[in-house]
Formats: sequence, structure tokens, C-alpha cells
Amino acid sequence: MTSYDLVVRGKRIMTTAGEQPREIGVTAGRIVAIEPLGNALDGARVIELADDEVLLPGLVDTHVHVNEPGRTEWEGFASATRAAAAGGVTTIVDMPLNSIPPTVDVAALEVKRKVAEHQAFVDVGFWGGAVPGNLGDLRGLHDEGVFGFKCFLLHSGVDEFPPLDADEMERDMAELATFDAMMIVHAEDSRAIEKAPTPHGARYDTFLRSRPRGAENLAIAEVIERARWTGARAHVLHVSSSDALPMIATARRDGVRITAETCPHYLTLFAEEIPDGATTHKCCPPIREASNRELLWEGLLDGTIDCIVSDHSPSTVELKLLDSGDFGLAWGGVSSLQLGLSLVWSEARRRGIGLAQVVQWMASKPADLVGLRSKGRIALGYDADLAVFAPDAAYVVDPDRLHHKNKVSAYAGRSLSGVVRRTVLGGRDVDVTGEPHGRLLRRGSVERVTGAVPGEMPGPTDDQG
Repeated sequence: MTSYDLVVRGKRIMTTAGEQPREIGVTAGRIVAIEPLGNALDGARVIELADDEVLLPGLVDTHVHVNEPGRTEWEGFASATRAAAAGGVTTIVDMPLNSIPPTVDVAALEVKRKVAEHQAFVDVGFWGGAVPGNLGDLRGLHDEGVFGFKCFLLHSGVDEFPPLDADEMERDMAELATFDAMMIVHAEDSRAIEKAPTPHGARYDTFLRSRPRGAENLAIAEVIERARWTGARAHVLHVSSSDALPMIATARRDGVRITAETCPHYLTLFAEEIPDGATTHKCCPPIREASNRELLWEGLLDGTIDCIVSDHSPSTVELKLLDSGDFGLAWGGVSSLQLGLSLVWSEARRRGIGLAQVVQWMASKPADLVGLRSKGRIALGYDADLAVFAPDAAYVVDPDRLHHKNKVSAYAGRSLSGVVRRTVLGGRDVDVTGEPHGRLLRRGSVERVTGAVPGEMPGPTDDQG
């Protein structure tokens, strides 16, 4: 009888065919056996799921601001990846800005990798940045394994990561198209925001008017047309305006290579309930009205929005200006890396949406987006990145119990469904109090998937956010 490094048994294993009673055999960090429950696979270690637990693939969060080095007091690789693991996230992709230096050339990428390599409790990949003047650095970053390139179409919030105008973005897209790299875009139009009311004071509705839907819609239209003209792959970050969804759907039908994401805060919060002075809720683009939120959910269900990622954008407590509550001056960003699964599941189940669909949005589809072809699914040949999840358990969010470096949360006191009880990375339990064993990922380095289970494994397919 074959003996595996790890065997997981349970009545509820989230395979690619849905929840099934299965036994999973893991060797050398990969899933190498999937058998019906009762086959008594032999393992050096065995995890027996409780009746109220579901085994999920580890989530993949492709939109995380770790901020180290340079602004490590905001967050850092150790604290961010502990938070990820506690929330069932086993892979993150780090954004190129808010760290100093930003990841806009190979030297800066190497600095970031050296800082991260001994601190990662989950697997970590990196985005590159596209800024004025670094066109000649894009191919080098691509060859060094970044997963794509981020740009802004307005001020990013930090001076060391300046924005591109639409023509510069098109030029960079044309370059990226020559080696099939993806441009990911913070899409808000700077001219529209300059003409909007100036944000000031503690009233949330004043802040909301300062970042109108029109600014987002105009910028997304630019992304679509520049992607159409260049043939480049483009991805719209943190979609908050439901107005843009028909444009994205139409462009996709036309053959434009465009994808889109949204975030838990746009799906679970809405403007009408945000108290004045609650700068914990400030983010850009902003949390919009309840009616807008409903349309974002429709966009997920009809496939216009591809995936849900955190846009975890932390800062120090002081920068949130909790005492004055001034939305014009406070740092914009919502910290939710540890909470994303529970947030989305709580809202999804209320709408009658199943856990399998949530897993697609938060695991398999983000993995597909960045080409991580051995992550995001429980299937043969995939990494044994797993989360033991109790979907009916409940808890109340206590910011002091989060692993985020700064204990600030827009969800403080909120009751949520779904508790992550255990996280496994490459077949090994993640102990957030112990030694980290996460890997640094390069684009293309973990793409090979072997083996198949008929009916259970699909074939691999060729912020302030």
C-alpha cells in the first residue's frame, strides 16, 4: 500500500466537481491521490475533517499591498502573510507600490525578494510597476518572473509611483503585447476627479461625490480602447462602479482581452450605512450605494467580473485620522486580508450563492488570472494548499485579534459566518507562531500540472488599490 506524507479525509471535500466525500493523498507538497471516502489511504499524517468542516483549496489573493521595505510600519511580509494564512489564503501577489523602492526595475524587485524570502508564511508572487520612464525595464521585470504590470491613471497616493496618462499606458501596453504580459490598471480619470468637489471634513457623502462613478467609467473606457488597439491583455482593478460592467461585457464580446475584479468591501458594505467620520471605510475608488452593490453581485454571477480579491491596503492608525474623521486627509485603504473569505461567504449565503461559487471567485479564478496553474483547486497534480473551513460557525470581528500589523478594521464588531480552522501550505500546516515556509513565486515557475481524475479536474487553460 502506498503511504503518503499527508492524507485528508472528509465528507465534504471541495473538488472541481463540487463537495464530495473523498480522501486526499499528498506527497512532496502535491496532491497525488483523490479517492472515495472509505478507501483508507495511508499517511504519515492524517487530518480527519469534522462533520461541520469543508476542505477548500487555499485562496489566491492577487491584490495585496505588503508595503515592505520602506513602509514596513504600515504592514510587512511577516504580518501580512500571517493574516493571509489565518484567513485561508495560501498565495498572495504583492503590489509594486507603497514599498520603497517601488518594484519598477529588476534591482527593486531583488530588494523586495530578499526582504520577503525568510518571512513568508504563505507563497508570495510580485507585480511589476509601469510608471513614466521605465518602458525599458518592463521586459527585464517580465523575464525575472513578475506576474504583470500595474499602472495608475491618476496620482497613486505616493509620489514615488507616478501615474501614466492614457497615451503612455497605450505605449506600455504595446510593449507588453510583444511578450504577452498583462497590464493591470487603477482606473480613475484624473481630469474628472479634478473637476469633482474637493473632499474635506467628516461627511462620507462629500467624499463619495469627490470620486464619482464617471471618473471610473471614463478610465475603464480608456483601458478598453487602448487594449483593443494594442491587442494587449488588460485587467481592471477593484471595480466599484456598476456602470462600467456593460462596457466590459461588450468589449469582451468584441474580442478585447480584458478581465476585471472587485473586492469584499464593495460587495459587503454600502455608502448609506457608513457613518460620518468613519475613515476606516475610506478607499479609492470608494464604497458606493446599496443599489450599486447589487449590480456588482449580478456582474459576478454573469461572469463580467472575474474574481474577488482583497485590495488589502493598510496604513498606520495615525494615517487613518480616526480622531478627526477627515475623509479628505485620511489615507485611503481597507484592510481585509484575513477576513475576505468570511466576508464574502456571509454575504453570498444570504443571497443563496453556494460555497463552490465563492471558491471559484476567490481561488481558482485569481489563480487562472495570473497563470498559477497548480493553485486554486483540489485536483491531481495541484499544490496541496488547503483550508479547513467551518461554513456554519460564526464569530464577531475583533480588530485586536487580527494579524494585520495595524489593528484597524472597517468590520469591527461585525458578525460573520465561516471560520478557517486550519491552513495547509504545500502539505504542511501553517503555524503563524512558528517558522515560515512560504515560497517566493515567479511567473511560469509552478505551471506544470500532471495527472487527471475524470470528471474532477478541468484541463489547464493556456488598489489605495
